[in-house]
Amino acid sequence: MYSDDARSIPDVIQTGYSVDIGKYLGEGWEIFKKNIGGFVGFAAIVLLLSSLAAILPEKARPLGNIASIVLAGPLNAGLFIVAFKLIKQRSTTFSDFFLGFNNFLQFFIANLLVSILVGIASLLLLLPGIYLGVAYSFTTALIVDRKFDFWEAMETSRKVISKRWFPFFGFVLVLVLINIVGALLFFVGLLFTIPLTMCAIAAAYQDILGLSATSMIEDAV
Repeated sequence: MYSDDARSIPDVIQTGYSVDIGKYLGEGWEIFKKNIGGFVGFAAIVLLLSSLAAILPEKARPLGNIASIVLAGPLNAGLFIVAFKLIKQRSTTFSDFFLGFNNFLQFFIANLLVSILVGIASLLLLLPGIYLGVAYSFTTALIVDRKFDFWEAMETSRKVISKRWFPFFGFVLVLVLINIVGALLFFVGLLFTIPLTMCAIAAAYQDILGLSATSMIEDAV
């Protein structure tokens, strides 16, 4: 049985923490290596679905955009679910990537609200948009690990990351640059860089907040 190493969120917010970018990248790579085939295969599905608007005929493109928005939250959750299972030394199957649909509504609303709030903030002024985009990085992970509802997860992520926002911004910037490199490699590189960077975020989450023994991961066992 996995030993609960989840930390008290108020304690983390009060005392703070250090951000170790190299450690998160290294641990993210180790997580990714444990299931490269699954991560790359799932990333291919996600990229295909996200490209529906461009692939479909012009009249059907709005439906493709809607589908991408609806599916994004649960699909992103699948990456965290598998990454957390691997951190906990659990076996995984490809179907685990789709377990986010078991809690579809929370992941969908969280992703939609984050996108809307970051978008509005960016339109009003760029810096608030960047602030929220970084601060909400743990939202999906908190729903997976702590079973928070969408708003509690968003606010908790914002408060935790805001404690060390500038170092965490540096971490997110490195992840963005890694994905830019992946995109420059004829987009094929994204099949590797997207799951790799998500695994790095999972590693950061585990280092900062720990993982609960009563998370969605346990429900899936």
